[in-house]
Amino acid sequence: MKVLLLQLKRIGDLILTTPTIAALRKSFPDALLTLVISGECADLLPALSNVDRVLIARRNLSDIALFPAIARRKFDCCIDFTRNDRSASLAFLSRARRRIVSYRVRDQSKTRARAYNDFVDVRMRDMHTIDYHMALLKPLGVPNAHYSLHLQIPEPARARADQFRRDSKIGDRFVIFHPGSARKEKFWEPARWATVIEHAGRNNDVDLVLTSGASRLEQTHIAEIKSKMREPVVDLSGKTDLLTLAALIGQARLLVTVDSAPMHLAAAMQTPQVILFGPTNPFHWRPRESPALILQGKSTAPVSEFSPVQPRLPMSQISTEAVIGAMDSLLSPHATTQTS
Repeated sequence: MKVLLLQLKRIGDLILTTPTIAALRKSFPDALLTLVISGECADLLPALSNVDRVLIARRNLSDIALFPAIARRKFDCCIDFTRNDRSASLAFLSRARRRIVSYRVRDQSKTRARAYNDFVDVRMRDMHTIDYHMALLKPLGVPNAHYSLHLQIPEPARARADQFRRDSKIGDRFVIFHPGSARKEKFWEPARWATVIEHAGRNNDVDLVLTSGASRLEQTHIAEIKSKMREPVVDLSGKTDLLTLAALIGQARLLVTVDSAPMHLAAAMQTPQVILFGPTNPFHWRPRESPALILQGKSTAPVSEFSPVQPRLPMSQISTEAVIGAMDSLLSPHATTQTS
């Protein structure tokens, strides 16, 4: 059986698709699985398993070669996790006998809906993203079993992470702070980040590491945070590629971050983390396995109940004290014993 999987969204979405791919592989061990991803996810490719072939949609002229590559494969089944015009076009080109998507496509666009012939009665807004992805396998009779996030970090990325640690004299106990995001509305106040980072260094006997993407937006945010600090910090912001960052996160004692790709990397690596949510809903995106404390709004304690519908909340509502409390609880000797 030849199966085409269309996941053209961002890095986090792709990572949250790995349990579904594992379930599909378990049910159809001899199937030929072809995965199509967006260009921004290309750096994640060496860490993906359970697929036989990966094609990249880059939104430029190179996509001209992608269309015949899909059209001539004669797929038996196509599953669209993306649900946009580009993925609908690829689903149609696949000529697969079964082209599966959420029924919501029919409500959104009658033209787009013509690309499919199997509609699953499921809405992403009602479910965690992993559960939504898994539900799209129902027409194939795949059991709704539990599969963990999985990334297979290649040895070269682990070696680069080790080299960064040697060069920067980062010890065995270190905390990574990743304040950045592609969306400025997810930024937390620089002065509060500085207070939290310095508290971790003074009270928990850990090395402090800053990471971020290389964009000007994130680099400016990091510079503002550092300008508020008096304690030393290892600044690796913009210096690591995605898989080297994943390897570093896998070695870290704790990650403190916002809703971003590193949150999903930490979940896949089973690294404890404190996550600051604001405009996005943790109901859909939160880690459900790795030790993770989620902060949102004015609550002084980590959030434990989640709702599929909630208002967008400003990041400024999260207090410094709440972040310090969550961070200290995961860095305590008791937490070390529990997560080791």
